[in-house]
Amino acid sequence: MRTTWTIAGILLLTCACSKAPVQQTGSAPAAPGAAQPATPVATSSAAPSLPGQAAAPAPAVKPVPAMLPDVVARINGEPLSKAEFENAIRMLESQAGQGVPYDKRNEVYRQVLDQLVGFRLLVQETKARKIVVAETEIDSTIDQMRKQFPTEEAFTKAMAAQSVTLGKLKEDVRAQMLVTKFMETEIGPSVKVTDADIQAFYEQNTDKFNQPETMRASHILIRIPQNADDAAKTQARAQAGTVLAKVQGGGDFAALAKEFSQDAGSAPNGGDLGFFARTQMVPAFGDVAFSLKPGQVSGLVETQYGFHIIKAGEHRAARVVPLAEASGEIRQFLTQQQQQQKAQAYVNSLKAKAKIEILI
Repeated sequence: MRTTWTIAGILLLTCACSKAPVQQTGSAPAAPGAAQPATPVATSSAAPSLPGQAAAPAPAVKPVPAMLPDVVARINGEPLSKAEFENAIRMLESQAGQGVPYDKRNEVYRQVLDQLVGFRLLVQETKARKIVVAETEIDSTIDQMRKQFPTEEAFTKAMAAQSVTLGKLKEDVRAQMLVTKFMETEIGPSVKVTDADIQAFYEQNTDKFNQPETMRASHILIRIPQNADDAAKTQARAQAGTVLAKVQGGGDFAALAKEFSQDAGSAPNGGDLGFFARTQMVPAFGDVAFSLKPGQVSGLVETQYGFHIIKAGEHRAARVVPLAEASGEIRQFLTQQQQQQKAQAYVNSLKAKAKIEILI
């Protein structure tokens, strides 16, 4: 799987890539060694204050005007439009499951603007270096997005809700793939995590490897479209009921998940979500999953994401995760941390050479 290069975790705003559908919105990032759902949980590379060191007061943030101009910034002469900026805010709010709090508006808006400026600089760099991405790769990525929706109409409505046309989506996906390809080449070879790094992290963060009771489960998800009316919900429930009947009739759960599940993160793996703690899932999902015995299948479970059919697997008691088991996740965490730091440093170097005009 290709690495997605992001800066502070929000450069992927334009790609509309969803997280695992049963991950609880607003939950804290998982530490390496903690049980995680199949789709990786974002980690933060922000450095904590040193012990005994008072945190420096945050600098005052310049207010963002209530009425935005048509162009909010220019990057080497290229305009960054109000529409693109507002779409990025909407995407961030959608991922967070809530609007930007009023008292955080200036801070969040400035951060988003800074990330969009950095992303635009990276796109400009890919053009200067004549990097290209095959049209087939772009089409394949958009097809994967389509599969996360029950119908083509639902996919079209979701784009319309974000004020995104298919042409604009293709343009955004192309830009993200160009940046990913460029950063893999520019920074990828310099990212190195050794076994000594992994062991040192494990020994210095023993508290992060205290694992609560976990279980493994698979699921089949039939999504409820955003802003669905009663008829759409009834249709989704009926579709889920049809799949449940196939499971109860002796159908192979993994095969049915691959065929019918609309969770793009787990469907290719037969619906397998890996091991997770109860609190990593939305309550409606977690409560039912942990009530099942290994091999047992639930009825229809409704969450804000849609209708789930859950098959329980192994249960594990609370424990301390050993280094041998945690090393893979630690390596991934440290690798992503290095990627973030090096990507940010690279963007800062581009900013130092660029002509950037912030107009708000």
